[in-house]
Amino acid sequence: MASTKKARVTLPADADILIIREFDAPPHLVWKAWTTPELIERWWGSQRGRVTSVEVDLRVGGAWRYEMDARGTVVAFRGEYREIEEPRRLVNTEIFESAPDAVSVITSTFEPIEDDRTRLEQLCSYPAREIRDMVIESGMEEGMQESMDALEEVVVRLAANG
Repeated sequence: MASTKKARVTLPADADILIIREFDAPPHLVWKAWTTPELIERWWGSQRGRVTSVEVDLRVGGAWRYEMDARGTVVAFRGEYREIEEPRRLVNTEIFESAPDAVSVITSTFEPIEDDRTRLEQLCSYPAREIRDMVIESGMEEGMQESMDALEEVVVRLAANG
């Protein structure tokens, strides 16, 4: 079932993308789905392909890597955790392995809002406006919306199961 919610995407600075999405679950459950490999496998990449690997070493200096088979093409992202304040804030680098020189920094905050819900804000900072624009032009927003819808389904199930 697809969500009727949409993430809001804005461009607050020349090399940044800001994504804001609300979820019908408390921050600790959104954090859990965001950082637990077997849960990430359920939502990351969504309809874009089949997730083949999720590695998470959730500690400052620890690495992460997600990989999927997107209809015969391997798509992989990796990075390193820089700051971890469970379940409120996560800062990590992100590298699209097909463009390894473009290291971005992602700051994710998981804010509690009314009715035991969460506002996820992701500030994606790229090394240059041109790289940010390439990300936007790649179809990132459509894929991100699909993944966020799948994430919503995962966290709602977690909330329903206590």
